[in-house]
Amino acid sequence: MKPFIDKNFLLQTSTAQHLYHNHAASLPIIDYHCHLSPQMVADDHRFRSLTEIWLGGDHYKWRAMRTNGIAERYCTGSDTSDFEKFEAWAATMPYCMRNPLYHWSHLELKTAFGIDTILKLETAREIYDHCTDLLQNNPNYTARGLMRHYNVELVCTTDDPVDDLCHHQRYARERKDGDPRMIPAWRPDKAMAVDNPQTYKAYVARLSEVSGIDISRFADLVDALQKRHDFFAANGCRLSDHGIEEFYADDYTDAEIDNIFTRVMSGIQPTPAESRKFKSAMLMAFAEMDHTSDWTQQFHYGAMRDNNTGMFRTLGPDTGFDSIGQFNTARAMSSFFNRLATAHRLTRTIIYNLNPADNAMVATMLGNFQDGTEPGKIQWGSGWWFMDQKRGMEEQMNTLSVLGLLSRFVGMLTDSRSFLSYPRHEYFRRILCNILGNDIANGELPESELPQLERMVEDISYYNAQRYFKF
Repeated sequence: MKPFIDKNFLLQTSTAQHLYHNHAASLPIIDYHCHLSPQMVADDHRFRSLTEIWLGGDHYKWRAMRTNGIAERYCTGSDTSDFEKFEAWAATMPYCMRNPLYHWSHLELKTAFGIDTILKLETAREIYDHCTDLLQNNPNYTARGLMRHYNVELVCTTDDPVDDLCHHQRYARERKDGDPRMIPAWRPDKAMAVDNPQTYKAYVARLSEVSGIDISRFADLVDALQKRHDFFAANGCRLSDHGIEEFYADDYTDAEIDNIFTRVMSGIQPTPAESRKFKSAMLMAFAEMDHTSDWTQQFHYGAMRDNNTGMFRTLGPDTGFDSIGQFNTARAMSSFFNRLATAHRLTRTIIYNLNPADNAMVATMLGNFQDGTEPGKIQWGSGWWFMDQKRGMEEQMNTLSVLGLLSRFVGMLTDSRSFLSYPRHEYFRRILCNILGNDIANGELPESELPQLERMVEDISYYNAQRYFKF
C-alpha cells in the first residue's frame, strides 16, 4: 500500500519518477493566467490567518461546504470567526475524498507548511494554529514570500481596461531580486456586456474618463479601448483574456453596430440577435488589437454563470454558483478564427473549454488554423475550472496527444485567487510524467527515446511557455 502524498505521489513507474524528480520538479513556474490581487503582491501582504489565505474567495471550497450541509455564514458570513469558518471546512474535508479538493488541500498543507497530518475536525485546531502562527510571524510567509517559496518566476494577473495598473507600476519599481515578475493581462469582458444597458452605460462613462476620449459612437468606444490597450502594452502586458459563454461570429455592418451601441447607451435593451452582433464586432476588434501588438489572446468559454439569482443578489459573482454550460459553438468558433486567418490578423491563441464534451472538437479546431509560422501557435489550454483535476488533465492531455502535438503544449496555470494554489503546477507535472512513464512501461513509447521525453517534460512544464508568450 502506497503512502498518501509521498514523494512519488501519482508516479506509478520508475520512469515517471525519474521524469518528475529530475526534469520537472525544480523548474520555475510561469503562471500566465491567475486572479491574484496585484495590490497584495505589491504590498507583500501578510495574512491574518489560514482562513484568509485559504478560504477567502475560494468558491471551490464554498461549494463543497454548502453541499456538506454547512450554513452560508461559515462560508461567506461576517458573523463567524476565522477559526469557526476553518473548523467548518475541516469538518467537510473527510467528505471530499475523491474530490480534487482533497488532493489539493493536503498538497498545499504539505508543501507550504510542512504538514503531513490529515485535515479533519479532530486536527483542525492544531493545523490552524500552526499555519496561522507562520502566516502572522514568519517573514517568509507573506504573499511574495510564498511565491518565492514555490519558485514562481512570473505571474499574469487579470485586469480590466479601466484599471490604472498602479499596483503593477509600484511593484515594478520596488521589486527585489528573487521576487517574481508581475505583469497585467487585459480582460475586456465588461466592454462587450451590453445586455444590461444601465451597467454598461456606467462602464463606458468610466472608460471615457480614464482614456480621455468622449465616447458617443461605436468608433469612439474602439478608440478608447485601443488607447487603454496601448497603456497596458506600455506596462508590460503580453496577453488578453476573454470570459465568454460561447464564440460570436454573426454577420454585421458598421452601421448596425453603431446603431446598437447608440440604443444601448440610451437605455434600450438589445435583442438577443443585436447582442450577438455587438459581441461579434467587439471580439473582432479585440483580436485585431492583439494581433497588432503581438499579444497572445486567450478565450475561456462555456460557463453558465450566476445560476442562483438569489445568491447572486446577495453575494455577487464568482461565489460558487456557476456550472458547465452546453453551447453549440463549433461553427461560430470556426467562423471567428477563419475571418482573422483570411485577413492575416490571427495572433497566438489559447482556447479553454469548460465542457469536456467539447474536447475533441477543440483539439481538432486547432489544426485548422496553424499556419507554420511558429510551433503550437493555436493552443488548447489546460483543463480549466471544473476540469483542472486529475481526470480532466489526463483527458485533455490524452486527447491533445492523439489529435495534436502534446510536445508543443504550454502547460499549466493556476487560474486562482489564492497564493497557496501553486501546487496545482506540481499536480499537473506529476500527472504529465505519469502518463509518459506508463507509455514507456506499456511499450507504447520507446525507452531508447527517453532523452526526448525528458526534453518534452521540461518544455511542457516551463520552456514552451517561456518561448511562446515572448515575455
